[in-house]
Amino acid sequence: MKAILNNYRQSPRKMRLVVDAVRGKTVAQAQVLLSLMPKISTIPLRKLLESAVANAKENHKASDVGSLVIKDFRVDPGVVLKRSMPRAHGSAYQILKRTSKVTLVLAEAVTKTKTLNAKR
Repeated sequence: MKAILNNYRQSPRKMRLVVDAVRGKTVAQAQVLLSLMPKISTIPLRKLLESAVANAKENHKASDVGSLVIKDFRVDPGVVLKRSMPRAHGSAYQILKRTSKVTLVLAEAVTKTKTLNAKR
């Protein structure tokens, strides 16, 4: 149960602020947090979460969406676009426009009854 967002045009450092707050939460808790946070990166991350839930329903036949937990939520650097700005005496100053690659993995929540039955 996985969803990937490639080459989103925002720096990974800014995206990680939101991702770190949501990692390890249930899907319902993550949706509430993403709807209330004032960061601009919450919009594509909320869409990515909805895509991962849809993948879980369609591809993995997950019946109970409420039991899904964010197992892994990772932001890696993507392609860096290099631009230049004219500076004094005919020189150029390099501008790096960074992108992000976001990976979201959902898993079924492990309850205590499942772990107790597995030990016996």
